[in-house]
Amino acid sequence: MGTTSEADIAGAATIGPCAAIPADHMAFIRQILDRIGDKWSLLLIAVLESGPLRYTDLQRQVPGISQRMLSLTLRQLQQDGLITRTAYAEVPPRVEYTLAPLGRSLHEIVTSLVGWAADHHDDIRANRDRAAAAGA
Repeated sequence: MGTTSEADIAGAATIGPCAAIPADHMAFIRQILDRIGDKWSLLLIAVLESGPLRYTDLQRQVPGISQRMLSLTLRQLQQDGLITRTAYAEVPPRVEYTLAPLGRSLHEIVTSLVGWAADHHDDIRANRDRAAAAGA
């Protein structure tokens, strides 16, 4: 087991939600939050709840995602154990993506975030427009 250095203690939060997280875990926690907080990851996790989907189905259900970003995001979500990729030995080859148990545990949170963004779209757009007008 490692020991906690003075640098770790100095960088640790003393109050708030981060206080319960060991300082030596914070960098990795930020990486996880960056991954699952990415707009494409959120949308892919949301649409995969309906069951296994093929690559082209995912492209159709997540408008605006490029082939490069879809491939990259699927690979990253698979590396983190949030989705599974199943390749079938058929002609032509068939590949399906589905939520892994870890991804399913995140689905409700993701759906809430996407719903919140949709519900508050008009308010946020109006605030941005006001801020842009004030700054111009």
